[in-house]
Amino acid sequence: MLNHYETVFIMTPVLSDEQMKETVKKFEKILLDKGAEIVHQENWGLRKLEYPIAKKTSGFYHLFEFVAEGSVVKEFELQYRRDEKVMRYLTVAMDKHAIAYAEKRRNLRKEKAAAAPVAEEAPVAEQPATENTNNE
Repeated sequence: MLNHYETVFIMTPVLSDEQMKETVKKFEKILLDKGAEIVHQENWGLRKLEYPIAKKTSGFYHLFEFVAEGSVVKEFELQYRRDEKVMRYLTVAMDKHAIAYAEKRRNLRKEKAAAAPVAEEAPVAEQPATENTNNE
């Protein structure tokens, strides 16, 4: 039976941007290879931790929302434990209320992104052409 899951994991802050993206791609590939359907994912970026983990006070957060069988989650979490770049993770099965809330949250984010003014370049005031009036 397919269930709806949400997983958030924290990667060590010593990773470069490229290493962080590679790690996310690795876990995305694991999910897809196991037959899971990724509904949504968000990169929450570098955030301060509530308490230090392995003497680190911040970490890269990433969220996956996916539909899969329970056995996929077991295998997926095994990969989290094997990867030294992952400091913490939490996977929860979502009920119908959590699914509705997650969808509502996604839609609000889309609306905010659409309503945000696009940064336009300020028009450059044209300078009147100055003629060289130096008569030698």
